[in-house]
Amino acid sequence: MSMLPSEKIKALGLKLPPAPAPAGLYKPVLVVDNFLYVSGQGPIQSDGTLMTGRAGDNLNIAEAKLVARQVGLTMLATITTHFGDLDRIKRLVKTLGMVNCTPDFAKQPLVINGFSELMAQVFGDDQGVGVRSAVGMMLPDNIVVEVEAMFELHQ
Repeated sequence: MSMLPSEKIKALGLKLPPAPAPAGLYKPVLVVDNFLYVSGQGPIQSDGTLMTGRAGDNLNIAEAKLVARQVGLTMLATITTHFGDLDRIKRLVKTLGMVNCTPDFAKQPLVINGFSELMAQVFGDDQGVGVRSAVGMMLPDNIVVEVEAMFELHQ
């Protein structure tokens, strides 16, 4: 029998940062029918500060990938705070990963793997992997990575 997401978080020893307050006029999460949509999340550290920088400039792929993992932890914190029980999530459906990077940086998918690998650990190798896009762009407050996602809920 597989472990529930909440049990996996404990078993992995993951520490969720504080969920960020909305930085504009939007909902952090929204449930429509059987789906949970999560607004773009940035990398919040345990002390509530943002992780900033640019891949290809002052961060390499491995460093940026760790930041993307932190975005995953931030998203789990946001879901827990604004939605509730992570165990109500059936699967990850869609991920949009955005990487703050130099124009010549071309490894955005490798960076966003930090987020995707965390979701696979928490929700399972099948249920934690959905469709995905990974793109490079300028991000607010010079954050390294921003990710938005859509999850299917158990009925």
